[in-house]
Amino acid sequence: MAEPNAKRSKTDSKGKVCLVGSGIVGRSFAVIFSKAGYSVSLHDTVEQQLKDAMILIKAQLEDFENKGLLKDCVHQTADDAFSMISTTLDLKEAMDGAFFLQESVPENLELKQKIFKEFDALASKDMILSSSTSAIVPSRFTLNLKHTKNCLVSHPINPPALCPFIEILPSPETDQEVVEKTLSLWRECGMSPITVKKEVAGFVLNRLQYALLAESYRLVENDVCTPDDVNITLTDGLAMRWSLIGPFETGHLNAPKGIKDYYERYGPPTEAVLKEQSETVLKFKQETIDKIHESMCRIAPVESIIERSKLRDSRLSALAVHRNNEKAKL
Repeated sequence: MAEPNAKRSKTDSKGKVCLVGSGIVGRSFAVIFSKAGYSVSLHDTVEQQLKDAMILIKAQLEDFENKGLLKDCVHQTADDAFSMISTTLDLKEAMDGAFFLQESVPENLELKQKIFKEFDALASKDMILSSSTSAIVPSRFTLNLKHTKNCLVSHPINPPALCPFIEILPSPETDQEVVEKTLSLWRECGMSPITVKKEVAGFVLNRLQYALLAESYRLVENDVCTPDDVNITLTDGLAMRWSLIGPFETGHLNAPKGIKDYYERYGPPTEAVLKEQSETVLKFKQETIDKIHESMCRIAPVESIIERSKLRDSRLSALAVHRNNEKAKL
């Protein structure tokens, strides 16, 4: 089978990256690595999936170029970045010569275990094997492999090409040098990596997200406010600050003498609310889920979710432009 993009030249490549899975996450990583100057071999098991992925990747790169989001990258045009990407149905070919592999297949433990055994059999001695999993700690699918020390998780937030956050989670067996090399690679590609220091369910991102989603659900279930008002509280309240500074800096700036002063002033009432929340056993009820669903469908009917997602991405790209401009002023 001839690759859709097999004959593109790999001029000035910093090295080869193998991406396994060409869905939204895999496509985003192709954009991230190609604009940073790495040659990308995108692997999937379905030819049409790869062809469709290349169309969407090219469109996103062109959108980035039009909005000025490539101007500080190694490849500053969509065509140059796109020329770094090839596709293949052959995993061995995709991995051959790569120094880094990022897997983005469906969230299924048995599948992860199976595919990492395949990676292990084909990997070179120093190749880093990374997974995009959002919930499965790496020790559950990377132990007892020949290259266990080279395995870890690099979990992004959706859509990765527009949200620079990525969390790096090693297993207890992962070599520290592998962690450092992975952090350095993501920073070089314009991402904002953090290190998750131990294996915990939900990692960091989802533990924070689930806590917020849980309280959002409780507020609706207890008829404190509507689902729409929860959204407004975030989009026009907390999220405006959090898009610039995190919760600790927010508290630090909200007290005359900083974060210690904040905890002294607001610690007791905060503890009282948290105690009340912890005493409530959360169990999702269909009646409340239906109420939230009905409210969300007024904003975005199910049949319009794809179009609404495009609007989200357009707004995120505008925010990315703004953030880049603000960084340039510092």
